[in-house]
Amino acid sequence: MSETESIDSADIRFLLAIRQFGTLAAAARALGLTPSAVSQRLQQLEQRLDTRLVDRSARKLQFSEEGALLCERGVELVAQFDALQEELRMQRRGLVGTLKINAPFGFGRRYLAPVVADFQSENPEVAVTLTLSEQPLTGGAERYDVIVHIGEMRASNLIGHLIAPNARFACASPALIERFGEPQTPEDLARMPCIVLHENETDASLWQFSKGKTRLSVRVPSKLGSNDGDTVRRWACEGRGVILRSEWDVADDLRRGTLRRLLPAWKTPYADVIALTHNRAGLPRRTRDFMQFLQSRFRPLPPWRA
Repeated sequence: MSETESIDSADIRFLLAIRQFGTLAAAARALGLTPSAVSQRLQQLEQRLDTRLVDRSARKLQFSEEGALLCERGVELVAQFDALQEELRMQRRGLVGTLKINAPFGFGRRYLAPVVADFQSENPEVAVTLTLSEQPLTGGAERYDVIVHIGEMRASNLIGHLIAPNARFACASPALIERFGEPQTPEDLARMPCIVLHENETDASLWQFSKGKTRLSVRVPSKLGSNDGDTVRRWACEGRGVILRSEWDVADDLRRGTLRRLLPAWKTPYADVIALTHNRAGLPRRTRDFMQFLQSRFRPLPPWRA
């Protein structure tokens, strides 16, 4: 590549901002520039590279093959460059910079918030933001350094790190079991009221069970549901129905006896707690240290199994 065709990390960050915000006007607001300045800078970059990077004629910006490749590879290069700069700063000042974390509401409030606060206390030069959302993986993953996810993972270019094992249990209150009887097989759930949790765009009323080589899919009857796990759990404790919930959420109720586990001989799909990061090789030191800190708080046993 000749000198006139060269680009630097600022050019890549500029393109990534356009991709993230979707329009030149939105990117201009985020960068603190005028739309005309953004358009002019994009034209100059394309002239230097002698190639079209973004198609502006469509209603929505479309990156060319070259523009998409530059963004895809550029993310890794920028991350490695930032990591190098941070390592240099670390030599003088210790752990510094910003750390952005995304996690589900219930798990984030109960288990992750204390870990994040303790990590920041031990590393006062790191500014940490914890964002809680219903679906952490729905859009905007590039805005976060760490995304905590529970359950199965779809295909993704993110790197998964196991944080803690987590099973799912079918549970009900003692009062509900006394009223309807204890189910002996998953099919028996069809005669009991069930409460469903709407999350991760899954089929909430289709529950999966296995025992040995036997696999069963049961469509449970449900007139009550929510997208909030804490609400679903409280309804179950009140005797309103059977739930299928993560072990981390119902462990305390099982110990207290406000809920009882049903069908213990049958397994349901595991929903391990994992943390997702970007390119493993280019992780900043603060992100690597936080991952180690996070994993140490859930080992050798997570709090719901302690």
